[in-house]
Amino acid sequence: MSSLIDLLKKTHHAEWEATPSWHDATAWLDSLIHFLFPSNHLPKKTSYEGILKKNQIDLENILLSYLDPKKIAIEQKVASFYDELETIYKNLRLDASKIYEYDPAATSVNEVIVSYPGFYAIAVYRIANYLSILQIPVLPRILTEYAHGKTGVDIHPEATIGVPFMIDHGTGIVIGATSVIGQNVSIYQGVTLGALQVAKELFNTKRHPTVGDNVIIYARTTILGGDTVIGENSVIGGSVFLTKSVAPNSQVFNTHQLRITVREGGAVG
Repeated sequence: MSSLIDLLKKTHHAEWEATPSWHDATAWLDSLIHFLFPSNHLPKKTSYEGILKKNQIDLENILLSYLDPKKIAIEQKVASFYDELETIYKNLRLDASKIYEYDPAATSVNEVIVSYPGFYAIAVYRIANYLSILQIPVLPRILTEYAHGKTGVDIHPEATIGVPFMIDHGTGIVIGATSVIGQNVSIYQGVTLGALQVAKELFNTKRHPTVGDNVIIYARTTILGGDTVIGENSVIGGSVFLTKSVAPNSQVFNTHQLRITVREGGAVG
């Protein structure tokens, strides 16, 4: 028993030094999301400046808990994140507006913001993505996996996703780390943008598809491969499996169980 305790102490200490607290990270995220999109009325005398300052201090403390300030300019990275926050917020308003525009069941943009899991997943992704751009390790992945657990939507924080972006329903969506998604793209439940190979040595290789502007991808479709490009203005129907590129302005449908039909664009082999 004493050897186990010694092993745990040594292992835990090393892991704590290399990773942020999951609890602190998700509490910070929840506070930030609620500040940007409050789900209930804030008191009239609320100090927006005070809330934001506390959130900023909390992020700085999280980073200080596992990063070496002698090697990483933590204050500078925190300042850069909050300088970008207005842009993140405006982009998320555009995402919410697109979801409202294309979902006949939505009665208002605010309904989308406070209740749609797809919007929540996008919001967490955009926050985590900018932290990834700032080269903050580990924390972005904790945030997107937290959203994954709450929504069933798995978006890697290093994916590149244009604005606006719509996720409808959302459950079962997977968007891999090297995916590139253009502007005004809509994705439905069960869609996977994945890799053809998962070998560890391909870590720095583009493994996931590129999706052009104004593309719609319907439910349960799987698109694999770093060289696979879905051309702009294309529609990919439900339950399609693609490992090769599709020309712009194509319509791709699964007309039979094992047959793919392409219209208006290049052939899929």
